[in-house]
Amino acid sequence: MTPVELAPRFFLAVAVILLFCRLMAWLLGKVGQPAVVSEMVAGVLLGPSLLGLVAPDVQNALFPAALYPVLYIVGQVGLVIFMFQAGYAFTAHPLTGLAGTAGAVSLAGILVPLGLGALLVLITAGQVPVLAAGASAGVTAAFVGVALAITAFPMLARIITEGGHAGTRYGSLALASGALDDLVAWILLAVVLATASGRPGPAVVTLGGAVLFGLLLWFVGRRLAAALIGSDRLGDQSRLLGLIALLFAVAWYTDEIGLYAVFGAFSVGAIMPHTERTDRMIATIVPICQVAFLPLFFTYSGLHTEFGLLGQPSVLVFAVGCVALAIVGKFGACWAAARLRGEPAAVALRVGALMNARGLMQLIAINVGMAAGIVNSTLFTALVLVALVTTLMTTPVLSWINRREARIMVRSGPGEVKVAAGRIAGPV
Repeated sequence: MTPVELAPRFFLAVAVILLFCRLMAWLLGKVGQPAVVSEMVAGVLLGPSLLGLVAPDVQNALFPAALYPVLYIVGQVGLVIFMFQAGYAFTAHPLTGLAGTAGAVSLAGILVPLGLGALLVLITAGQVPVLAAGASAGVTAAFVGVALAITAFPMLARIITEGGHAGTRYGSLALASGALDDLVAWILLAVVLATASGRPGPAVVTLGGAVLFGLLLWFVGRRLAAALIGSDRLGDQSRLLGLIALLFAVAWYTDEIGLYAVFGAFSVGAIMPHTERTDRMIATIVPICQVAFLPLFFTYSGLHTEFGLLGQPSVLVFAVGCVALAIVGKFGACWAAARLRGEPAAVALRVGALMNARGLMQLIAINVGMAAGIVNSTLFTALVLVALVTTLMTTPVLSWINRREARIMVRSGPGEVKVAAGRIAGPV
């Protein structure tokens, strides 16, 4: 299709996506699910799993194959802006005293699901068609392990913010652990991609580029951000232009070195000074991102998801196994690590529930894996199921923990209620 032919298809597709996402947000909001979860579900339903199944001609007309790259690129704009906001929100709360516990939780949340996911593929590779053409069982096993180890940090940030958990000990601990978790997981993913290509170059570029990026961010980026925000010679529009140029330049660099644009955007948000001017800029660009751009990424991923493949018994068993091991490996390991570090049971449970959400980042990872030829449609569908289940369960599990703690407090009496509440939700 020519650009002239594609443009009207794009506008129609965007209108359908945004309205359907809003409908799903209204429906799932009635059961307490945040908007980001609704967008994930809407993306899957607009793909071959539902719309393509009941009305394939309509699905093909709305989302022709030529439209996929456009949805991907525009969706990336939404991801970059959202991650910038997540980075800014992350530094809004002090993290004093959390480094050791966050490191332990992150380490456990990486190693255990990594091992379980890799083991599952190695055991079932001969019985389930999860190996892409040309991909070895070892590379696929490593990829699945990394995919299960990922925490959906931007989704985690959004759930914490929208759910009113920001500033609590468990919210801050989950954010710190999730940020470290995903940084390590993306470096591991770069190593897996380098191994799959048979060339060490990409991994070296990622590691070296990450070190250089960290140095530039610390010594140059902070001063540049402070000058941009603090200058009285710039108007609001010039300041906003400078911010967007900086954000996209950093996103380009981190994409080029294999850390991907989302981490560059998060880093820019983390170094921004917390001022009224910054708040005003974020209030200008973020609503447009959340309403118009971010849902396109979920739809792009949904168009590659075919839940009809789960009709094969072996694939269904593999997918269920992935979900079970993902929950045990992430929820269980993070809960255990937090408890071993001396956190109260209620805090550890909430950290485990929040860290278990994988949605957005796992969708990004499996799209990268598909582009690299490591992931086939069967594995893609199984991992999307993991992303959906682990993210959908986050809010209900947190609600269950709240009800459980309320019952304990009532039975414990007024003197114990104050102590328990302070331990659970006291600010850092």
